[in-house]
Amino acid sequence: MKGYIFGKILVTLIILIPVFFTNGCKKQEKCGCDGDKLFSVSNTLFDYSQIKYSENGGTMWFSQGNDTYYFCNPTSMYTLYQGLDSDEQILLSGDVYWDCNYLSMAGQSYYSYYYKTYNINVTEMKSYLYGK
Repeated sequence: MKGYIFGKILVTLIILIPVFFTNGCKKQEKCGCDGDKLFSVSNTLFDYSQIKYSENGGTMWFSQGNDTYYFCNPTSMYTLYQGLDSDEQILLSGDVYWDCNYLSMAGQSYYSYYYKTYNINVTEMKSYLYGK
């Protein structure tokens, strides 16, 4: 009788121990400007006209390849952008995050594999005159 109970306890432990010691869930990255940073860009070169904005700079964005980047800080960068010379190119630096709207829709659309949307917290935007 003792061996039977011991056997049941042993089988139960064999089944339950892996449940407590496996890491079955992977942490999902937080999206948005206060989320988990994906990567940084440093001194990426753009033409002045590549950066788009809504009226009064409430929203700013640019596209690079198939990807679109929305500014986390458009109002402060809009003022800086307006002060740059439109005949010059722009060097842009910042931290990149997943866009929450993109992530919520990504599984529902075939295009999300090709057209990604990010948020970028721009830390620097300055003029660049090639050769000067």
